[in-house]
Amino acid sequence: MENYLEHTKVFKALGDPKRAMIVDMLSCGELCACMILEKFEMSQSTLSHHMKLLCECGLVKGRNEGKWTYYSLDEETISNTKQFFGLITSDKENCICKEGSNYGKGCDDYE
Repeated sequence: MENYLEHTKVFKALGDPKRAMIVDMLSCGELCACMILEKFEMSQSTLSHHMKLLCECGLVKGRNEGKWTYYSLDEETISNTKQFFGLITSDKENCICKEGSNYGKGCDDYE
């Protein structure tokens, strides 16, 4: 369960279209907060909220330089998330559905 909780934070953060767009922008490389802000009609505080959530889930990392913060994608988190998504969307021997003795039964078998 802990593994699921860790990874679903990323998906939850990406559940907002603007945050998904920000991640898309960062796929081209590091950007200053001012550059991200230019693309959206939002306040600095709203952008800060979005960036806080993206950083807290580990998808984005920020670094301060002068009065600006520069953001980039965290490649390790992206790699781990891709691997997790591949794992939960593929058949495997230790799948949750195979735990217990009812795997392979159809709905009619439960009557």
